[in-house]
Amino acid sequence: MRDLKQLVKAYDVRGVVPDQWDESLSFAFGAAFVRVVGASAVVVGHDMRPSSPSLSRAFAEGAAASGADVVEIGLCSTDQLYYASGSMDLPGAMFTASHNPAQYNGIKLCRAGASPVGQDTGLTEIRELVESWTAADDTVTVPALDVKPGGLSAADSLRGYADHLLGLVDLSAIRPLKVVVDAGNGMGGHTVPTVFAGLPLDLIPMYFELDGTFPNHEANPLDPANLVDLQAKVVETGADLGLAFDGDADRCFVIDERGEPVSPSAITALVAAREIARAQAAGEANPTVIHNLITSRTVPEVVRELGATPVRTRVGHSFIKQEMAETGAVFGGEHSAHYYFRDFWRADTGMLAALHVLAALGHQDHPLSALTTRYNRYTESGEINSTVTDQQAATTLVADHYADLPHTTTDTLDGLTITTPTWWLNLRASNTEPLLRLNVEADDATTMATVRDTVLTLIRA
Repeated sequence: MRDLKQLVKAYDVRGVVPDQWDESLSFAFGAAFVRVVGASAVVVGHDMRPSSPSLSRAFAEGAAASGADVVEIGLCSTDQLYYASGSMDLPGAMFTASHNPAQYNGIKLCRAGASPVGQDTGLTEIRELVESWTAADDTVTVPALDVKPGGLSAADSLRGYADHLLGLVDLSAIRPLKVVVDAGNGMGGHTVPTVFAGLPLDLIPMYFELDGTFPNHEANPLDPANLVDLQAKVVETGADLGLAFDGDADRCFVIDERGEPVSPSAITALVAAREIARAQAAGEANPTVIHNLITSRTVPEVVRELGATPVRTRVGHSFIKQEMAETGAVFGGEHSAHYYFRDFWRADTGMLAALHVLAALGHQDHPLSALTTRYNRYTESGEINSTVTDQQAATTLVADHYADLPHTTTDTLDGLTITTPTWWLNLRASNTEPLLRLNVEADDATTMATVRDTVLTLIRA
């Protein structure tokens, strides 16, 4: 029997098709989603993976069978689905496995207004309901409800999505920019042409053909190997910058004019500064900005320098969005290149972050590397994964090693964080794999390397 606990992750549904799930399970997830969230109507979209259209349609039919009217928006990016959920005020389902390889697919679910659905906000109940309908031989039987089936209709949300984003960033007077965009054969190839149309941009597209088999490279810009083509093209063409989107185009990574990656923490600080200024201009005296605990110290420093309040939270979009809702924050950023905006229903959108970068660069004459200098104050290790069977024992070993170091603070908000005047580290366990994830930041490269190597030696011993 399929183990749905392996399929249903902390924030979404994700697994190999058809080994872990198929259309019959997708139908059941559609029915369970409607019943758990009490939806009378839902919006459904999908990415370019070969399995996405049939899985998406099965989900829609399951939702309709449970009485909900279904609006199918077809091919879309994840943040385009969030736009549809927010603008239509409907719960939504996005079929994508984001940056995962071609054999994977998944579902990102949200309530009306793009409010996230995770294990603590309905996903566990949805899984348990689907489990109750699944027999030992993996056949799925969804009990019928005494309701009138909902209808299926089609809608196009791309133009509205583009107009909404362009209404949030002033790009009217930017200087002409040459920009290379690597869509990785993902949904950036669908959204970028419409959003960028009419802007003073010389667009050089790379891998815009929608192809869920990812023939050029995986659509995972977190892996430096997947940025090599973009970096080379930026230098070759003399472009002002490069942008790389992941498979479902909800994350955006930035390359400067030298072909060097710009830290997502630096982009978080840059966009935060612009959102703070925008809020203050509208009369908001002390805006709040959310950042997760593995972003650079630069982020809270910049936020405070600009007269705003930084709030630190755990890693993960559900924590960011919850904190944004509670504090009314204007913006939130994660070091994984997820960027959240109050004016985008607190949802994450890499496209809006990209527009902010273009506006910041285009409204002044310096190159991007100079523009981001003030946001690169420290040396980062990047996230390093280690396979560790006994994660707790390894974490305790690290805590004990630094226990007697003077002027040190320790917290366990998300894993183990140790902070000193000149460096900090965070060590946290994966939710789904036997991995420990290490991030280190220090005042200089030598200190960072020393701390990084010491911790890796301890946990890998």
